[in-house]
Amino acid sequence: MSFFKSTHEPAEPRSVDEQADTISNGYESPSEKPVNDASNFPDGGTKAWLNVVGGWCVFFSMFGWANAFGVFQAYYQENQLKDYSAFQISWISSIQTFILFGGGIVAGKLYDNYGPKLLVYSGVFLHLFGMMMCSISSQYYQFILSQGVCTSIGDAALFTASLSTASTWFHKKRAFAFGLLLTGTSIGGVVMPICLEHLLSSSLGFGWAIRICTFINLALLLVALSTVTSRLPPTPKPVSVMDHLRPLKEPPFLMLSAGCALFYLGMYLPFNYIIVQAEYEGMSAGLAGYLIPILNGASLFGRLLPGKAADRLGRLNTMIAMCAFAGVIVLALWLPGTGTAPLVVFSALYGFASGAFISLIPPLTAQISDIREIGVRSGTLWLMVAVAALVASPIGGALEARDGGAFVGLQVFVGVAMLIGTGLFVVGRWALAGWDLFAKLRRVNLGSDRSGDLCAVAE
Repeated sequence: MSFFKSTHEPAEPRSVDEQADTISNGYESPSEKPVNDASNFPDGGTKAWLNVVGGWCVFFSMFGWANAFGVFQAYYQENQLKDYSAFQISWISSIQTFILFGGGIVAGKLYDNYGPKLLVYSGVFLHLFGMMMCSISSQYYQFILSQGVCTSIGDAALFTASLSTASTWFHKKRAFAFGLLLTGTSIGGVVMPICLEHLLSSSLGFGWAIRICTFINLALLLVALSTVTSRLPPTPKPVSVMDHLRPLKEPPFLMLSAGCALFYLGMYLPFNYIIVQAEYEGMSAGLAGYLIPILNGASLFGRLLPGKAADRLGRLNTMIAMCAFAGVIVLALWLPGTGTAPLVVFSALYGFASGAFISLIPPLTAQISDIREIGVRSGTLWLMVAVAALVASPIGGALEARDGGAFVGLQVFVGVAMLIGTGLFVVGRWALAGWDLFAKLRRVNLGSDRSGDLCAVAE
């Protein structure tokens, strides 16, 4: 691949209001300019920011629920599933995460062919129905079906719809917009575990604790029903396996996908096991319950600040720096640290670093993709992440069991997996820009007959 600056002169930039005036029926006419042309993207305006609001509500709901599994893990081990091992219980979370991400392979194609509404309406119903079924569950298989399968199918639809629509509205501000949208994950991850911790210890009981959380998510998801809209019309195409495999022939996309999968193999294990580990180290159950909110609270800043920096310094550059930092603190702080202070400090720093990783994946995927194929290409990447997510928690549980309840093996596994994933990001960046440390990656348009080629430019 050769790298060069485009000689194509871009169109005169328009203000947000001028761009908004050209939008008809929710999208600009694709005949005006190549659809991937940067000047086609509003990068602001009412509809664009309402998509961010709707996406925020979606991510608060589904990741507030998913990120609270550390609370469920500890609760199930002491109550409904006390006859099951931590390894067996962790499969609920693994199935949940696998379907959430892996379902994008189907949801992405549905998005490209039919637009977001089908996904949003069906996703809201399945998410809420699964939570209600969880509230009346008492057997292992029932938790698998309700919490592991039903809510996750709905979440896969919502996840794909909200991220794909936001990609159509932003270009220059894409990393910041996604960082803002994904703060819903952070805030939901703070609020939901605290709510569950208090509700589960109250006299209300398990059933009403889950139902109250369901009503909270219902109110938020009603906002998403009317605000998650695409700027572009759907582009129906026949179903083809090659549509999903073709992007993997591109070295940058392959390295991004494989790097995300390996990084994710370790990334969520601290979320799932830090409460259990803290109690093993002697921390009180009351204080240990706040470690996940600390993780998710710090990730709020990890989504906003690196997202803003990424639009200026380069999104892949920022991704590499933050992921390397996350892997290093696992081995340098979490592994040797014992006691309350190291665990609290680690939770804050790790939450910041891991928050940046999650928020930078969507803008990086959009940056190296034709925006009209964003659903399919995102589905391919997230399927690779889903396979890692499926085995991550059971691996963590097996390592804990092997060490007799200790966590050294788990901690080493987390740090090494994350650093190898970071190394693949470095390889992908080298394939794009060599060793030019000041290169930023962006699309340039080479004419009206082409959607844009990815190249590296030094800025």
